[in-house]
Amino acid sequence: MSISEFPCSMEAAEAARASGMQIVAGAPNLVRGGSQSGNIAVRDLLAARFVDILASDYVPRSMLDAAFMISADPGLDYDLPSAVAMVTRNPALAGNLPDRGAIATGLKADLIRVDLQDGQPFVKSAWRSGNRVA
Repeated sequence: MSISEFPCSMEAAEAARASGMQIVAGAPNLVRGGSQSGNIAVRDLLAARFVDILASDYVPRSMLDAAFMISADPGLDYDLPSAVAMVTRNPALAGNLPDRGAIATGLKADLIRVDLQDGQPFVKSAWRSGNRVA
């Protein structure tokens, strides 16, 4: 086992980290302000540095929102590139897909261009394999 998905408590996250696991948390939990089922809030896991990857779970757009929320939260101390890596490079590497998830020569050119409108991120355009699709 190398990945812990959605630890339900701080103790579970601590055990996963002690075992050398990468930790996946749900972006909707952060966007909503907590778990819908009473589990630990992702913000608490982020503050303890126990999140490596954010998953969309049941709200695909939540990964984009979460990355911007994390970088804007002064209590979390993550910059935007680190927060974006939680939804791009980190999951790619954890899934053994080293050819994607970052902007670098030789990697797949799947990109989105994002802008903020009234503090909310929105996708302005998208590219797949270097070709604009939206």
